Amino acid sequence: MPDRALPLVLYVEDDRIHLILMEEMFRLLPGWELRMAETGAEALAALAECRPAVVLVDMNLPDMTGLELRQRVGADAGLSAALQGARWVALSADDPSALVRAAREAGFDDYWLKPIGLSQLQRGLQHLLD
Repeated sequence: MPDRALPLVLYVEDDRIHLILMEEMFRLLPGWELRMAETGAEALAALAECRPAVVLVDMNLPDMTGLELRQRVGADAGLSAALQGARWVALSADDPSALVRAAREAGFDDYWLKPIGLSQLQRGLQHLLD
C-alpha cells in the first residue's frame, strides 16, 4: 500500500443516507481518511487507484453483491497483490447467520451488522489494524 499520513478506508455503499452517516462519523474520528464508492464497478476502480487499508463493503450493491466484489478482487492477481494486507469488512442489515460464513469464505476479515455506531466503528477499525 502507498505511504500516506492517515490510514485510508474505502466505504462501498449505495444508500445515500448510510454514506452521509459514515461521512459524519469519520469527521469525528481523527486519524482516518475516508473515500466512498456507490457501486461495485466504482469500488473496483477506486481499489486499483487508492489501495485502502480497510474496505467496508455493503453486501447488497446495485450492480453486484459484496461477495462478488470480494471474489473479483481475489480473482485479479494484480489487484489482489496490490491490496495484500488490506482488511475487508462485510456490512449488512440482513440476518447475518447465512452471510457470515459466505463472507469469511470470500475473504472478508469481519462482518458488521448495520446500523453501525460511532464507538463500534472506532473499535472495529482499530482492531482491524492492530
